[in-house]
Amino acid sequence: MERTVPSTDSEEIELYQRTYYSLLRTSDEVQIRALVESHTRTESALHVKAGERQIDLDALIYASLRLPPCIVQTRLVVISPAEGAFQEAGYRKVADWPVVVAPGRRRRMHFDGRETVAAYIASKSDIDDLIPILTAYQIEWNKIHLQLHHAPLVETLRRLVETGEPASDAVRTELGQALELLPAEIERLEAAWSEHFLPTLLAMAIRQKRLAVRLLASSYVDYRRATRYWWEHISRCIPTLLAERSVYFVSSNTHSIVNLLSGCALRREAELIRFVESGDDAALWNEYRAIQEEEVPSRWENFVYYVLKKYARTPQGQAILHACREEMRTCGIWHIESLHPLDVDAQVIELCALQPGWVDPRVRVEGIELLRDSDALILNIDYPLGLAAYRILTQVATGIGELRGLYVIGKAATLNGRIGDVMVPGVVHDEHSQNTYLFHNVFHCASVRPYLVYGTVLDNQKAITVRGTFLQNRNYMDVFYREGFTDIEMESGPYLSAVYETTRPNRYPVNEIVDLHGAPFDIGFLHYASDTPFTRGKMLAERLSYFGMDATYAGSVAVVRRILEQEVEAVRGRIAAKNAGAV
Repeated sequence: MERTVPSTDSEEIELYQRTYYSLLRTSDEVQIRALVESHTRTESALHVKAGERQIDLDALIYASLRLPPCIVQTRLVVISPAEGAFQEAGYRKVADWPVVVAPGRRRRMHFDGRETVAAYIASKSDIDDLIPILTAYQIEWNKIHLQLHHAPLVETLRRLVETGEPASDAVRTELGQALELLPAEIERLEAAWSEHFLPTLLAMAIRQKRLAVRLLASSYVDYRRATRYWWEHISRCIPTLLAERSVYFVSSNTHSIVNLLSGCALRREAELIRFVESGDDAALWNEYRAIQEEEVPSRWENFVYYVLKKYARTPQGQAILHACREEMRTCGIWHIESLHPLDVDAQVIELCALQPGWVDPRVRVEGIELLRDSDALILNIDYPLGLAAYRILTQVATGIGELRGLYVIGKAATLNGRIGDVMVPGVVHDEHSQNTYLFHNVFHCASVRPYLVYGTVLDNQKAITVRGTFLQNRNYMDVFYREGFTDIEMESGPYLSAVYETTRPNRYPVNEIVDLHGAPFDIGFLHYASDTPFTRGKMLAERLSYFGMDATYAGSVAVVRRILEQEVEAVRGRIAAKNAGAV
């Protein structure tokens, strides 16, 4: 077919990628400072002030949320998809190093307690994600160093860190003046760094950042092996042979679907509300009060789920967490934590074991009691990053009996909407394969709108799957925006490349228009807007958590309803066929 997607002028972005991939071929460490110039020349939409003296607060917060707090101490980041590669390179017993976590990015990482982070990667997408994040972080760190290094404020920071005192309003004002940031911007930075706010600023003031990175084994085979280990672990943990079962595959998160289907939180509503009313969590109490006084619109069930998430993190909430896990087993829900480099947890849900009276009223579809005769499963995974989606779906498709549906709920940047909106694409251009995929999205506005409180549902959209969040600039986005591409994300293209291979006798093509309307199973994509790069507004990660749950649960309700309705019809069909045969 004739190409309809425009060519982007992304020479600087491609040069940046070629630069870090060529440097990473060395067996030695690569200094991040070697990438600063090419990073700056890309004029990334996420880092527009990279080359300026002024601090780019948006880029700094974005990078900080996707790195573990120990990045303050870190000098070297070693990355590999293979556990054995760390041992061979001299990094002994990496698995015994303490696990470290980034608030805004799932990636298995360990810290040696001194200066080295070992990070597992699942595909090239992790490299395209991690390298620009490290570079942006170092650039902004060194800007702050230049502005604080000789300031009298350094001794104040040192005293506060040593005594454990919090920052006073006077200190915040002085910080704002020294860093040329507004009071609201200092508040954003403090919220992002939390208890690490003052120690991080002190470290930035004292020394420059000189990060280095080292890539160990990173072959196509290594990535495939990591995915195979991930699947074998899931298969061993489930008391049923997955190769003989029909599966509805969902890529979303590990809380919303099980909350909707288990009813654990709703059955404990009274206990959860007592926790809120205790006032131990001030932010939670304020949200509860606003809902009760109808100052903000709300789906009550979503709020109860949100409270359970917060309560489960407290000592008194451990009992309810244990009870919920036991009840989930009762209704056929198995949670499998990832133990391998591919940091993607999974849940297997037996539809025949669901308790109709327990499920959220929004997904209690007509005929739900018929599911007791179903042989199908839901396989729900914590959505992966970029190309890992392709490897996971191809592995799953070869390890199950029948794929009955692919449903994806994920975050995206929007060029025409607002944070909290839900986008429903029917066209996806994939920057990895350069393919444009056309498909029938089983979801539309009416699928989501009844369950969404804050945002707008935008169906009939066109999405673009990018290689990395930092790997776009204004010109890049302008070209696609003029052609109607408004939904920017990282997983749809790889998933659709895998769909192609489940329906065709060959590997996915390159640089073609691919029509997937004839796929023999459901395809459904829902993207909720977490960023607005054209307006440079706050990201969803900086908003109240409960606000972010609105779009997540609206999408989850739509997906679960679709699956249950499809399976109820399938069971009815089998019953009708059996009765007809008996006659």
